[in-house]
Amino acid sequence: MTESRIDEEIAEHPRFARYLHALEQVVDTDEADLVAAVLRDQDATMADSAVGRHLDRRATQLLTGPAFVTWARTMAAPIGERDYLSRRLREWRLLRSIALGEAWTAEELIGATDWCQRTATNTPLISTPAAVRLLADHGRTRRIRNAARLRLRQLEQ
Repeated sequence: MTESRIDEEIAEHPRFARYLHALEQVVDTDEADLVAAVLRDQDATMADSAVGRHLDRRATQLLTGPAFVTWARTMAAPIGERDYLSRRLREWRLLRSIALGEAWTAEELIGATDWCQRTATNTPLISTPAAVRLLADHGRTRRIRNAARLRLRQLEQ
């Protein structure tokens, strides 16, 4: 590794931490602007990671409440076509639909990422036996299928 690359990596860590801190402190009205600013960082991977953590934290807080819909719509604008982030936001919408008993399809859940399937299996808010049963039978990995089977047993007790 070159010395300049090492210097760049050292500089990225404090910037990442500053982004995470700012995203934790941001008020709702400034959130989209701050997300857009972070995503303009020259290190797209680092920016995506910081915003991804923020999405996970906020989606978890808002998942079953009425503010989620507006928040997700607001976040979609600065995220735009960034593959990782748009997929993560789409999967949070799927998880919300499952948690609230709204419409979702088996294809959506079976085609979701490992992260989404693990989250669906391990999140207490998601207690829909149909979703857990689907993952017990068709989860992407053995780990997901086993966790779903265990969760299904808990739900059936």
